[in-house]
Amino acid sequence: MSALTSAFADILQAMPPIARVVLMLGLVSAAGVALGHIKIRGVGLGIGGVLFSGIAGGHIAKQAGIAFNPEMMDFIRDFGLILFVYTIGIQVGPGFFAALRRTGLALNGLALLMVGSSILLTAALVSSGSLSLGSSLGVFAGAVTNAPALAATQQVLTEVGADAAVMALPGLAFAVTYPFGIAGNLLAMAAVRILFRIDPEAEAARFEECRRAEVSKLETMDLAVRNPELAGKTLGSIDLLCGQGVVASRLLCDGKLCVPHDDTRLKLGDVLHVVGPRQKLEQVRALLGQEFERPLTTKGTDLKWERIVVTNNGVLGKSIAALNLQEAHDVVVSRVNRSGVELVPTQALKLQFGDILTVIGRPESLAAVGQVFGNSARKLQQVEMIPLFLGIALGAALGAIPIFLPGMPAPLRLGLAGGPLIVALILGRVGHVGPLVWFMPPAANLALREIGIVLFLAVLGIASGDRFVATLASGAGWPWMMWGVLVTLVPLLLTGLIARGLMKLNFLTICGVLAGAQTNPPGLAYANALVASEAPALAYATVYPLAMCLRILGPQILVLLLW
Repeated sequence: MSALTSAFADILQAMPPIARVVLMLGLVSAAGVALGHIKIRGVGLGIGGVLFSGIAGGHIAKQAGIAFNPEMMDFIRDFGLILFVYTIGIQVGPGFFAALRRTGLALNGLALLMVGSSILLTAALVSSGSLSLGSSLGVFAGAVTNAPALAATQQVLTEVGADAAVMALPGLAFAVTYPFGIAGNLLAMAAVRILFRIDPEAEAARFEECRRAEVSKLETMDLAVRNPELAGKTLGSIDLLCGQGVVASRLLCDGKLCVPHDDTRLKLGDVLHVVGPRQKLEQVRALLGQEFERPLTTKGTDLKWERIVVTNNGVLGKSIAALNLQEAHDVVVSRVNRSGVELVPTQALKLQFGDILTVIGRPESLAAVGQVFGNSARKLQQVEMIPLFLGIALGAALGAIPIFLPGMPAPLRLGLAGGPLIVALILGRVGHVGPLVWFMPPAANLALREIGIVLFLAVLGIASGDRFVATLASGAGWPWMMWGVLVTLVPLLLTGLIARGLMKLNFLTICGVLAGAQTNPPGLAYANALVASEAPALAYATVYPLAMCLRILGPQILVLLLW
């Protein structure tokens, strides 16, 4: 085995520096992903396996005397993190602001509980003499997996004039406690899941059901005109059928099925096929007269219906009224499906890239409307590279802006994790700016996200591996690791138990809160791997900005209290 390791070390030493880094990252990433797939009784490390694979690889490389280009390693780590958080933001951006209004206060309260309890625990360890201040600051940053907190620690210690011996402690304590900081997040999620006997698939279904319940479910009804007061009136003059959440998509008049227009005049005996929420449809039925005895189907008629996808940049941001589809093409839009949620196509509704429209009309009219909207399956699968890189650049710029707070010895920055995340949330919500479309195909989004987090964890593991084993072997690291476990698990478990036991929150939302309040991308990746749902990412993005600011402020608060 030693001969094999020696031969491998010789090969690495003979390689150019860049090729050496690429080979090591490739091997570590492949081994870590494979390790993450191993499950014991349904529980596995998931994406966290890459970190432990990296630690092993870094230790072996250190023993063999192999060094890696530090600038390249730092770039790969940071770029991987940017890819991960940016794609998360683009994915959840459309639903983020609605989630923030709906549950933002409660979720950020939980994040405040997590951060506050970790600060209090760290302060208690210093006050009791269990840890020195320098090592406790490293334990705090590592146990909550927050590299910006470590940077803030170094800055504030410099400001207060700490000596070199104290300045060296946070980095070592960070390296020793960081691995369990990630693993502890995953263990806390698993503990909540086991304790409350939670089925992630059922939780995902419950989340989607609740999200759809916030938007009234669309139904259909065929109604015959029996009210004599409506005879001779145009559809556009009837308030319930004009911009009030109900759409008339078909009209049976004198035995012929046609597309109704705003200027269509009703006659007694006409039958309208209307689409809208049940409550509105009942109001329309009371106004028109009664429900028709048979459904108005397009089979055997000149009319057809088709689902058309919005992929033409020229119609993005335009309202349905502005396109004048009824008059120009003799068609009507009966439904709009946006990110899995069905919307009533009111005249004021503005179109976004990827909207799926249900359109009724004659075949030739549908073909013409398809050209208007784009309806290109190929474009739906195409990644727009200019918006992607422009968004990343804007995120990096935002993360570098200093934020000055009174009383703080150094400015705060969102950094390369917070800046790209916030920019992506905004761009994902906006949808497009002129010809720039921020939509990203789900498959491409997932691929970039996984590549990003794997590279990030692989570099972190390799960087920690050379010090991890040595620090533990010397005996100095064991107390740090022990107290780090406490600082990691107590806030996580306390928050998880309150969130599920008292607040009855969705388990996937809790996972997002635990990962976001710990600013822990691997925790979010683990939650995403449990089941396909936006719930963890939405909660993560909701609490991340506040948590990041508090994590950076934490070391400064501890120094001000305990120095």
